[in-house]
Amino acid sequence: MGISVVLLAYKEEENLRVLLPEIIENVEKCNEDYEILVVDTAKPLDNTADVCKEYGARYINQEEPGFGGAFRTAIKYAEKDKFLIMDSDGSHPPKQIPEIHKMFVEDKCDVVIGSRYCKGGVSNDAKSSQIMSHLLNFAFRVCLGLNANDLSTDYRMYHTKALKKVQLECENYDVLEEVLLRLKLNKPNKQLKFGEVPINFQKRLYGESKRQLVKFIISYIKTLFRLIGVRIAATFKKSK
Repeated sequence: MGISVVLLAYKEEENLRVLLPEIIENVEKCNEDYEILVVDTAKPLDNTADVCKEYGARYINQEEPGFGGAFRTAIKYAEKDKFLIMDSDGSHPPKQIPEIHKMFVEDKCDVVIGSRYCKGGVSNDAKSSQIMSHLLNFAFRVCLGLNANDLSTDYRMYHTKALKKVQLECENYDVLEEVLLRLKLNKPNKQLKFGEVPINFQKRLYGESKRQLVKFIISYIKTLFRLIGVRIAATFKKSK
């Protein structure tokens, strides 16, 4: 039992110095045992390891490329039964951790999302990014049958056991939609129970964003069509 708090880091030393104390303060309000896992780049690019040591976080170097590879590495090493992942740049407010945990436990959800787009949620991202995000969320929601407002954020709590059973292939941020579809297809009734807690999404504290917009969009479009194929194949298999 307990919570594995996961942060995927790419030159986030400055942000982690601010974020880790806030995470510790708020995860302790959940009254569960916990661990903090920081998955850094395969080859260290800053002093993230020293910051982890200072705050008692487990430091792990990712074993596969890209954001998707870092996510898979985190799943591999998570030891608690609840898996809470959030951005390591300060854009996800740790103060929502107790509320996310409460909804996950009390409502018996499969996934609880720290959401920008449910009632009460706010995004301080650039307008162009918000428009793109809304369009992508709509497309994935309709095409994959995922009943949640914010499918493109990684501020989420999952069941670790369920994550360890899925086979993920995406290398980039599109793994965030892939994992939801894979979890859905693994459910006996093919439905995930979502919960959404409104958050105030902030711009990163320090450093520059690592997302390349054009590459990001192309990757998502390719993934959408591939996952539609996965969903159709699963439906066909079930009907046989």
